[in-house]
Amino acid sequence: MHAVSEAVPAWTVGEITVRRIDETALPAPTGRWLLPDATPDVLAQAPWLRPDFADRNGDLRLATHSFALEVQGMRLLVDTGIGNGKPRANPAWDHLDTDYLPRLTAAGFAPETVDLVLLTHLHTDHVGWNTVADKGDWVPTFPRARYLTSRTEWDHWSGQDLDEARRQMFRDSVHPVRDAGQLDPVDVPAEGTEVAPGVRLLPTPGHTPGQFAVELRSAGQTALITGDCLHHPVQLSRPDIGSCVDLDPAQAAETRRTLLASLAGTDTLLLGSHFPPPTAGRVRSEGGAYRLSPVAPDHG
Repeated sequence: MHAVSEAVPAWTVGEITVRRIDETALPAPTGRWLLPDATPDVLAQAPWLRPDFADRNGDLRLATHSFALEVQGMRLLVDTGIGNGKPRANPAWDHLDTDYLPRLTAAGFAPETVDLVLLTHLHTDHVGWNTVADKGDWVPTFPRARYLTSRTEWDHWSGQDLDEARRQMFRDSVHPVRDAGQLDPVDVPAEGTEVAPGVRLLPTPGHTPGQFAVELRSAGQTALITGDCLHHPVQLSRPDIGSCVDLDPAQAAETRRTLLASLAGTDTLLLGSHFPPPTAGRVRSEGGAYRLSPVAPDHG
């Protein structure tokens, strides 16, 4: 567990400040399960992945965190991690106990000050801090925020016969927000939709049907928060490598290829929703694919 007194890594995108609010590093088996085709041999073909994104044993480094944004006086949060004290089928996520909330508050984003929560998709490790325990109930963590997800995403899961693990996640982390009247499914057309000045949701389907990435534009600078269209930088060197939980693997691969091609050689800052430190970088072409050229935080 990190000490709350640690500086919070932050990047500036024009007049927008993006802070990474750490939750937890994920254990080594997570990478082998999540991206089974990212073998040690594959990693060896991209030596730039070490030491930041993979260790000497060929295990991927992965993390959960939120991105907290200040935009013209508004406070936005992109994804909310796993959450504390929640029963989860994944042992690494079960009844987690981290200092995420004190860290968020210390960064200037006390729960009552957050205006907008952007949920890139409705998976367990992206919605957990939507709620906190209160006298035996799960209640919204951010009492005055609107929680946005795409309508396509909401409609997909609402129409499914869910397994028990996913039902549990909806019971403790999604339905309490809906029941409080704070969940707002929005249409995300192909060209995207702006939800705050310079903040646009862009559809990135495949991992889930309604997943979106978050594009930031300010004063001539741009950044993109990935969601799970990219889980790990190894997917830049091998865009064909998908996640074992991609619902439409072919579409997910096409989304990755299209996105990376659009970013390669540009100054757009890519911020990975599961990328460990340094977390951010610019996409560069290399050997018929891509690599991440890391960009250190401006401060933190």
